[in-house]
Amino acid sequence: MLRGFKEFIMKGNVLDLAVAVIVGASFAQVVDALVEAVLMPVVSALVGSPDFDSFAVVTLNGNDIRFGVLLTALVNFLLVAAAVYAAIVLPMNRLIEARNRRLGIAPATEEADPQVQLLTEIRDALHQRP
Repeated sequence: MLRGFKEFIMKGNVLDLAVAVIVGASFAQVVDALVEAVLMPVVSALVGSPDFDSFAVVTLNGNDIRFGVLLTALVNFLLVAAAVYAAIVLPMNRLIEARNRRLGIAPATEEADPQVQLLTEIRDALHQRP
């Protein structure tokens, strides 16, 4: 049993996953800092409030329904997504494109789905009918 466990732990996938989790947790702090210290103050300067929690509060039978909390969560999500896109996705795509140009690798062309191709031919044939 210990031997099997040792083999499982020593597999590359488990180690890769462990490294990814650790790096991901560290990077989450960077993204949080970017959103909380840079982007949210910009939103606060533009809107006049650091969040929308008190926006659109409806009281129903003595209970507050706070739509602003949902709006704050949506804005935070969009800011985090934009930060990840700008900090990771764009630079990585540029690095991959530069590497591919350097190695002479042409962008892969997608093969059209045969059903879509057939439907396109039928559409074109119908357009050509007098």
